[in-house]
Amino acid sequence: MTTAREIMHVGATCIQESETLQDAARRMSELGVGALPICGPDDRLHGIITDRDIVVKCLAKGKDPRTMTAGQLEQGKPITVDAAADSDQVLRTMEEHRIRRLPVIEDHRLVGMISEADLARRLSEQQVGHFVEVVCAAT
Repeated sequence: MTTAREIMHVGATCIQESETLQDAARRMSELGVGALPICGPDDRLHGIITDRDIVVKCLAKGKDPRTMTAGQLEQGKPITVDAAADSDQVLRTMEEHRIRRLPVIEDHRLVGMISEADLARRLSEQQVGHFVEVVCAAT
């Protein structure tokens, strides 16, 4: 059975809670990604910020991305999956929470991220089709 470690892409770059949304947007652009994990001073995962978060929760509300920090957009405990979890658990977690990006954790540390593209590359057409139907078609 395929595990989260085999599905994920490694090297997820964190943005610190204290960094601005402008910094986050710049880093997303440089990396060609639409989301970044948010890490605290303890270097542990505290949340995720998306390009949509920056637009909807900052710019659309007239706030300044040069002063608003990533930490100000954190909401609740991030949904994660253990690196040893099987692909069924990965899909269940993403489908249950209707999320398109899933941080992968090992020993309480971020070791990678799973995105829709990672699912498409590593899982069967049937599994990916069901995921798209449940998560993408519902939003």
